[in-house]
Amino acid sequence: MSMKTTLKKGGSEKGNAQGKKKFLRKRWNRDDTELFMLSVPTLLWYLIFAYLPMFGIIIAFKVYKLAPGGHSFIYNLLHSEWAGFGNFKYFFVSNSFAMLLKNTILYNIAFIIISASVAVGGALLLSNMRNKGGSRVYQTMMFLPYFMSWVVVSYFVYALLTPERGYLNGIITALGGDPVMWYQESKYWPFILVFLNTWKGMGYGMVIYLASITGVDRTLYEAAVMDGATKLQQERYITLPSIKPVFVMMLILDCGKIFNSDFGLFYQTTGGIPQSLYTTVSTFDTYIYQALKSSSPIGQTAAASFFQAICSCATILLANWVVSKIDNENRII
Repeated sequence: MSMKTTLKKGGSEKGNAQGKKKFLRKRWNRDDTELFMLSVPTLLWYLIFAYLPMFGIIIAFKVYKLAPGGHSFIYNLLHSEWAGFGNFKYFFVSNSFAMLLKNTILYNIAFIIISASVAVGGALLLSNMRNKGGSRVYQTMMFLPYFMSWVVVSYFVYALLTPERGYLNGIITALGGDPVMWYQESKYWPFILVFLNTWKGMGYGMVIYLASITGVDRTLYEAAVMDGATKLQQERYITLPSIKPVFVMMLILDCGKIFNSDFGLFYQTTGGIPQSLYTTVSTFDTYIYQALKSSSPIGQTAAASFFQAICSCATILLANWVVSKIDNENRII
């Protein structure tokens, strides 16, 4: 009996192993091979341009110096002295850190709230337009600023705000007021930057939400009309819940960029951040750029950039964790 039992066990184990092999063979088929081959260029791109450069992160922990003899960057980096967290300490205790942190976070919070509200509201309005041709025209007009470079936008802004011949100052003086020195008055620029960011990005967000609204089952609206629901009630109980997953996903992704800023918006449109606007419009990205242009040690600049990356990763994970606790179905990780 014991030998039969042993043979049965051995046979069952062999059968299980063969079953697993067959299962694995079934899981990987020709379609999987084709999809893998299609993904190879993207994988190589990320490997070469996203992951291999991460080796340079160690420069944030080094006192980078050029070794005599004309050696390569990697040789100089590996033979530079370790600074530990000295570069980070210098950045944290600098006079600009608190100001940069406040500006970066507050601007991004304002951008997220206002841009999301405008995008959702615009998508709801466009989805209710009966003239579909007019709706497409409006979509195109609103989406066009998204493709414009901040360099181009900065010239429009300068034409409006230049103190001598700006259009806004022309209107103000025509109405009997005094011209405003826009590039010297920092109190106006938080509103200008929020407006420009909303104007340039609302078309992109609007198209995303409009595509989500278009995918809602129309029979839900027909049933709501038969039950006597008003247009406002249809939007509240059908449209908004239907676009909630997209809204939450966009919110999580935006939270991942809360420690970053649009360099073109803050640097180009302000005319290179003049000294009069420095404390109002400076962010981490503009600080890093100006530090690279100056004689600051590159290790300290790398430490500031690395701090940004760590905080961005932490915020997107935190936002996803909060969403998973509130509504687990809409988390993205």
